[in-house]
Amino acid sequence: MTARTTAPLLSLTWTDHLTGRRGYLVVDRLVRGVCSGGLRMREGCTLDEVTGLARGMSLKEALHYDPAARYVPLGGAKGGIDCDPRDPESYGLLVRYLRAVRPYVESCWTTGEDLGLSQDVLDRAAAEAGLVSSIQAVYPLLDDEGAARRRLADAFAVQVDGIGLGELVGGCGVAESVLTALDRAGVPHAGTRVALQGLGTMGGATARFLTRAGLTVVAVADVKGTIANPAGLDVEALLAARDAHGTVGRDALRPGDRELPGDAWLSAEAEVLVPAAVSYAIGPDEQARITARWIAEAANMPVLPEAEALLHARGVSVLPDVVVNSGTNAWWWWTLFGDIGADADEAFAYTRRSMRALMERVLTRAQGDATTPRRAAHAIADQRLPLLAERFGQHR
Repeated sequence: MTARTTAPLLSLTWTDHLTGRRGYLVVDRLVRGVCSGGLRMREGCTLDEVTGLARGMSLKEALHYDPAARYVPLGGAKGGIDCDPRDPESYGLLVRYLRAVRPYVESCWTTGEDLGLSQDVLDRAAAEAGLVSSIQAVYPLLDDEGAARRRLADAFAVQVDGIGLGELVGGCGVAESVLTALDRAGVPHAGTRVALQGLGTMGGATARFLTRAGLTVVAVADVKGTIANPAGLDVEALLAARDAHGTVGRDALRPGDRELPGDAWLSAEAEVLVPAAVSYAIGPDEQARITARWIAEAANMPVLPEAEALLHARGVSVLPDVVVNSGTNAWWWWTLFGDIGADADEAFAYTRRSMRALMERVLTRAQGDATTPRRAAHAIADQRLPLLAERFGQHR
């Protein structure tokens, strides 16, 4: 990984006066005075975690820089709240956190859903906290704010086979990253097996797109355990049986589907693993159980650096989060700034084209430099960051 040479621009810790729970906000950098990064809620969330995620957002934004596009990348940031989103106190805590950081949301930090929080819950809490929008800081950069806001609202209202477009674009980006790696290796889609950790917003959409591309999902893990079937799971049935947190109702299982321990997805007989739930899911011990050829990081920071080094040494390629799961963030801005409209087909086509080009560049760089895809992605982003600073006044 690329080592940090400077501290983030802003790092703060907030303590809730009612529960004693903590929340965090880290602004890695500003571009045009604005930064972008989601807000996550999970038990055990730490300042170090949020700091790493904020740095990752700076890289994701830089990787999607296209001088010909209307969307100009922003700086990177991240928010985090140390609380289980299933806790009855979680919503009140979220509202109080947003009230505390309201000056930053109003002035520079644009945020959206992340692990543990859906966009509709975040929007409701933001309104209760007195905010116009969770992305209002970017409005002054828009040519026509009214038209842009209507376009994004219309896009979020689009559904495809029962799932919202805002949820699907991220999975489309993950799937395209995987398909790019398979195509470069000459591996056919049909017969390629996939195991996922998490069937929430990102994991569920990824499972749908990979299945429709011809791959077979053989294992899915949620908080209740792992559901597995070597002949393939009925992904659409599992998606229909999810609750709001991505937990699958077990009454949807078919004969032949097995219930296994929660970590069984790691050792599933599959060519592709997709950690799409939590950070730090794969450490040195966990990596030893993996027989897959590719790991696609749909979650943020799921593979620890020590584990990645061991995986790379034995020929397992980790497709990095800064590329793989960057499609959702980019789609927000492509839509808001007017590069695409509120149309599913246009969104999927633009996402596929952009993600494939980016992953091709990263894998080509990794091969040429004899390094990991993560190091290659960071090297590309680090080359682009000075260009953003020179052109748009980037601030640390």
